[in-house]
Amino acid sequence: QQRGIKPILDGYDTIGQAQSGTGKTATFVIAALQKIDYSLNACQVLLLAPTRELAQQIQKVALALGDYCELRCHACVGGTSVRDDMNKLKSGVHMVVGTPGRVFDMLDKGYLRVDNLKLFILDEADEMLSRGFKVQIHDIFKKLPQDVQVALFSATMPNEILHLTTQFMRDPKRILVKQEELTLEGIRQFYVGVEKDEWKMDTLIDLYETLTIVQAIIYCNTRRRVDQLTKQMRERDFTCSSMHGDMDQKD
Repeated sequence: QQRGIKPILDGYDTIGQAQSGTGKTATFVIAALQKIDYSLNACQVLLLAPTRELAQQIQKVALALGDYCELRCHACVGGTSVRDDMNKLKSGVHMVVGTPGRVFDMLDKGYLRVDNLKLFILDEADEMLSRGFKVQIHDIFKKLPQDVQVALFSATMPNEILHLTTQFMRDPKRILVKQEELTLEGIRQFYVGVEKDEWKMDTLIDLYETLTIVQAIIYCNTRRRVDQLTKQMRERDFTCSSMHGDMDQKD
C-alpha cells in the first residue's frame, strides 16, 4: 500500500505485484476514490476482475471505504439482471466494477459511457490477460479514452504478462516483488503424518484445540470427502460450511 497508492495518485500507469493478504484491493480502491470528482455524475473509474465473486467483493470494499464520499459504485457482472445494469448506469455512477463480458456488453450497447473515465484498473492481471481474457481486454481498451490511466495488480507477474502490458500502458511505474519474496511473512507451513485414514478426524480436532484456530480453509481431494468432513465437524459442534463443484452457485 505504501508503494502502490502514490504512483496512481500522481497519474502514472502502474503495475503492482502483491500476494494475497497485503492489502492489494484497498490499495487501488483508496487511490481510485481520491481520483473521483464526486460532483460529476459520470463513470470515472472502471475496474475489471476475472470473476463475478471477486468483482462483487471489490464493490463492497469500495462502498465501505467510499461511504462518506457518497460513492456510487455498481457491480456489472454476468449472471445478474441486464436491465438492472442498464438502469443503474443510466442513473449515473462514479465507479464500475465488473467482469470483462458484461462490461464490454454495456460499453458496446452504449449504456456504459466512458467519456469522463480517468482510471482503468485490472485486478488479477495474470488471469485477466491469460488466453481467455486477452481479446476481451483489448476490445474494452479500444473503447476507452486514449489518455486513460491504467493500473494492473496481480499476485504473480510472469514475463509474458509484462510483455503484454507494453501494448496498452505508457511508461508504467513497476512495483514488483521477487518470486522468493512472495510468501507472506508470519505463515508457517508444516505437515502431520497420519498412518490411517480414520485417524485424520481426531488429528484435525487436536490441531484445532492445540493451535486455537478461529478461521480456517480445509481442502479435500474429493467432493464426497468435503461432504463427509463437513458432516463430521458439525456433529462435533464446529461451525462450518462446505463448497464444491456439485453445489449450486447460489449455495
